[in-house]
Amino acid sequence: MESTVQTFGLWSVLPPLVAITLALWSRQVFMALAVGIWFGYMIMAGGHPLTGTIDTINSFVTVLTDTGNARMVMFSLIIGPLIALVQRSGGVEGFVGHILNFIEKVSVKHTEKGNRKIVESLAALTGLFLFIESNISLFTVGTLYRPVFDEMKIPREKLAYITDSTSAPSNILVPFNAWGAFIMTLLVVYTTGPDRVFDNEFEVLVKSIAYNFYPMLTVALIFFVIWSGKDWGDMKKAEIRAHETGKVLRDGAVPMMDDSVSMLEAKGGIPHRAFNMLIPVISMVVLVPTFLVYTGWSEAVAFAAAEAAAGGQEPVGGLSVAWISLSKGFGSGSAAVLYAVTFAIFIAMAMYRAQGIMKLTEMVELSLKAMAGMVNVAILAVLAFALNAMCKEIGTGNFVAGIVSGTIPAGFIPALIFVIAGVIGFSTGTSWGTFSIMIAVAVPIAGNVDGVNLYMAVAAALGGGVFGDHCSPTSDTTIIASMATANDHIDHVRTQIPYALIAGGGTVIVYLILGFMGV
Repeated sequence: MESTVQTFGLWSVLPPLVAITLALWSRQVFMALAVGIWFGYMIMAGGHPLTGTIDTINSFVTVLTDTGNARMVMFSLIIGPLIALVQRSGGVEGFVGHILNFIEKVSVKHTEKGNRKIVESLAALTGLFLFIESNISLFTVGTLYRPVFDEMKIPREKLAYITDSTSAPSNILVPFNAWGAFIMTLLVVYTTGPDRVFDNEFEVLVKSIAYNFYPMLTVALIFFVIWSGKDWGDMKKAEIRAHETGKVLRDGAVPMMDDSVSMLEAKGGIPHRAFNMLIPVISMVVLVPTFLVYTGWSEAVAFAAAEAAAGGQEPVGGLSVAWISLSKGFGSGSAAVLYAVTFAIFIAMAMYRAQGIMKLTEMVELSLKAMAGMVNVAILAVLAFALNAMCKEIGTGNFVAGIVSGTIPAGFIPALIFVIAGVIGFSTGTSWGTFSIMIAVAVPIAGNVDGVNLYMAVAAALGGGVFGDHCSPTSDTTIIASMATANDHIDHVRTQIPYALIAGGGTVIVYLILGFMGV
């Protein structure tokens, strides 16, 4: 990897910047990503057009050989049938009715603005509560609240912002999930050997939460926006449009989810029961940690047995093994999500058939039609994975991280780590990839530079990754937020960036203040 960085240097930054700039300017995200990927492979091919083009084509195949990527593409396809089934069953209509009745009861003034504040707050709190898995949080909030937001003429851009900006922050602030397990695997290398900086990776992760200001400010900003009614930039334009015309999407918008899925009406002549949506969705949420335990069980058993043998104790029981599987991150997140959605579909089908709502053949036909409506999402996922893989191969992240090297005053370092992590996250479209790069930068700096707070340095690396991920149109979480809310993807990116920049700017200021105070 070092030779790759030295070979391509500044050139490694250009492909993702080309893709992101072209996407924001043209609003054609598919074309922009393809051009960025092709540009990167042209650089690596020394400008040879045939070699660069063939390598680009092969990259789309190669990314699908990764089982995690393949599962996420499958997830992008099969989430459509679940959405379509719960809508056709009348479950969404029933849920919307309950939410609207609840709003009427608890709204003190019974004004339109009061109702809006309540439902937007409920959406934000739901996203924060579902900290077990980011994609499940995105999908659940987007699916549950989209019809309610539409009914109240709240623009889809606002729902996408709330959905996206509560998912990653809750996952990073309450790290008892795959996020926390992954971060601990990056930290554990610094607990032993010549690179030892601290004794316990879990302690470092937990103590870093107090200094992770970006997700804190992001969540605080959400509730400020909700309760103050203040908006900026393209989001303000979207709010004016929805208020004056009732249009939840701008004219010419291309929703990430096809109308055959996102706007499906309930079947006629059936009762609208909220539990026909809630049971499949709750089942999906509960099944994610269940399958995380299942997929990591054998590895957790082996780990527990080794620990017991080393301590001269008896092997632990089933519940302890399950906790080890979750806390150590032995399970596969992509597999757990895919299995959970698949079983939720089976549960929904069984419920609707038992109630006589739909026949099996009807549900299968509906599911196939819904999968066809998700093809755009699957293609976008493949393009995003290919861009991320190309950035890794050309050395984008490592080159940007290398900027931090040199003689820099200790007071600047936490803020600088945050900014560089943000640039990497924005350029590569992956927060986890940014964590991998920046933890390797932040921890050694904190261990060798006097006056740098270790926990603040780690928090800056993590928060910067989430910040860049929030701003990037190539981020998988940003893509799924657009999908779950049936929003135009670039509209979501353009409306969310001002809020991310406000929280990011505030974070830099806080890090500079604390850094020079010697905290």
